[in-house]
Amino acid sequence: MTESNPVDPLLSALRDDNEALRNHAASRLGEAGSEAIPKLINMFLEDDCVVREAATSALVQIGEPAVDPLIEALKEDEEWSVREQAASALGKLRAIKSVEPLVQALRHDKDGGVRTAAIWALERIGHPDAVPALVDALMDATLREDAARVLKKLGDSRATDALMEGLKASNWIVRRHAAEALGKIGDPQCLDALIQALSDEDWLVRRNAA
Repeated sequence: MTESNPVDPLLSALRDDNEALRNHAASRLGEAGSEAIPKLINMFLEDDCVVREAATSALVQIGEPAVDPLIEALKEDEEWSVREQAASALGKLRAIKSVEPLVQALRHDKDGGVRTAAIWALERIGHPDAVPALVDALMDATLREDAARVLKKLGDSRATDALMEGLKASNWIVRRHAAEALGKIGDPQCLDALIQALSDEDWLVRRNAA
């Protein structure tokens, strides 16, 4: 008689409606290590976002051994849900080696959800190598709010020119983040742009500019 794989019942438990049981299973799978990684990544195909998050939690608990398989999934998998969840997991793991693959996903992935997840992950990691791609993302109407928020957090002077343009955006959220980011960067060349923003129609843009 063939002995069953002890990982399989834990994987099944990730689909349970009971949150405590899901959390316990994720913790046990985290202890299982590398053996569980391929099956957990495969669970990113599940329709239920709760199940996908439970699989992500287990991979984060596994830690460094999960980084390379997640990078491969982000770069190579044909399913957008796998790439999106892989990006999310890499952000939670905060491995520096994942910055470049996440930047490439932000620049080139065809799925908007994957690109958004890549920005979120880069925000969690907080590495300056992400700045040029985030500056470019300010030109994308679907990404500029998130990109401006992360650039505000990073406070890198390379983003100054793009953020000054962001003060002119039609989207008030972008203008708010841009004004706050420019204040954090503190480059004197942005002073005139911030003075003009003191007349913005949105009160928080005016406050941030001040």
